[in-house]
Amino acid sequence: MKFQSKPTFRCAMGTMILFLVGTTWARGQSAKAGTDQKPQMSEEAFKNIQVLRGIPVNEFMDTMGFFSASLSLNCSDCHVTESAGNWDRYADDTPLKQTARRMVLMENLINRADFGNTRLVTCYTCHRGYQRPEVTPSLAEQYGAPPPADPDRIEVLPATADSPSAAEQILDKFIQAVGGAQQLAKLNSFTAKGTYSGFDTDFHKVPAEIFAKAPNQRTMTNHLPGGDDTTTYDGREAWVAAADKPQPLIMLTAGELDGARLDAELSFPALLKQDLSKWHAGFPPVTIGDRAVQVVEGTAAGGTHVKLFFDKQSGLLVRQARFIDTMVGLVPLDVDYSDYRAVSGVKMPFHWTVTWVDGQSTTELTDVQPNTAVPAAKFAKPNVAASR
Repeated sequence: MKFQSKPTFRCAMGTMILFLVGTTWARGQSAKAGTDQKPQMSEEAFKNIQVLRGIPVNEFMDTMGFFSASLSLNCSDCHVTESAGNWDRYADDTPLKQTARRMVLMENLINRADFGNTRLVTCYTCHRGYQRPEVTPSLAEQYGAPPPADPDRIEVLPATADSPSAAEQILDKFIQAVGGAQQLAKLNSFTAKGTYSGFDTDFHKVPAEIFAKAPNQRTMTNHLPGGDDTTTYDGREAWVAAADKPQPLIMLTAGELDGARLDAELSFPALLKQDLSKWHAGFPPVTIGDRAVQVVEGTAAGGTHVKLFFDKQSGLLVRQARFIDTMVGLVPLDVDYSDYRAVSGVKMPFHWTVTWVDGQSTTELTDVQPNTAVPAAKFAKPNVAASR
């Protein structure tokens, strides 16, 4: 994949919002899994939705990031210029939006007719980061140095036997590396302060706070100049409440819900082996940066596949890679962890970077207070009405 520049993705999901919609897709996942509140559908939240209908708002926004990653375009490329200051203008039609609708319908038709309704053809299949798919082979690419391999794409070799016991050994080593089961059992909550920076802050650092309570509650608030951006998993449901989103409260479903749950569970990883299922290992050797890592893969409650990369020497978690299913394709998301420090005998990452199809963000903690009283209100859903 060749990207023109990082700003290409500045608006992909958060602002490149009112696009398409489509025929139903058998993805084997429930948008309502684990939630009590029915999520708002794309056509209920936005105007002029023609192809990507019947999917929750959070999945709809993920599709915008998928289009951006596939074509290396940002919101202003596909939407009218005036949309930058007016959410309603994202509903305006443009030639690129109309083309995208036709392309999604074409892909669905090909997948139904030729691949038994299995999604094998997507925007990325042909575009690979370019607006216009290449039709002529490039000798420079054929004989040039190949790009570095993407660790996220590593798969178990066909001749390798599945080995749940090998995965269990790697996970046990991680639990021991962060302090051991007994020490982890003593950590029942924590509060943290630090900074957050990303595309939504123009990479300026802003204050960030985290409130977490075992076994799986977590709230993170980033204090952006335009208003707070809060992501919460309360033990059952997850949502994003933010002033800079097209909806003030977006319920997370399916893969996004799985991701929020896993982030909360990794805050208290003693039960990691139980948090995911269908564990397996047996992946070929791979490195992240200059570190050799061991890879295990598990399946979250909603069906999302998650790969965990552990430093082969220390046993600490280096990366979490999860793959969020959408109507138009799988959306990858990485969380890279570093700067582990002991807090009440438990090692925690004080630095992590999230990379996804909408950009990249970095969180750096400066202070963590263990076993503090965290009010239940920190995990309460805000009472906000949909604005569109």
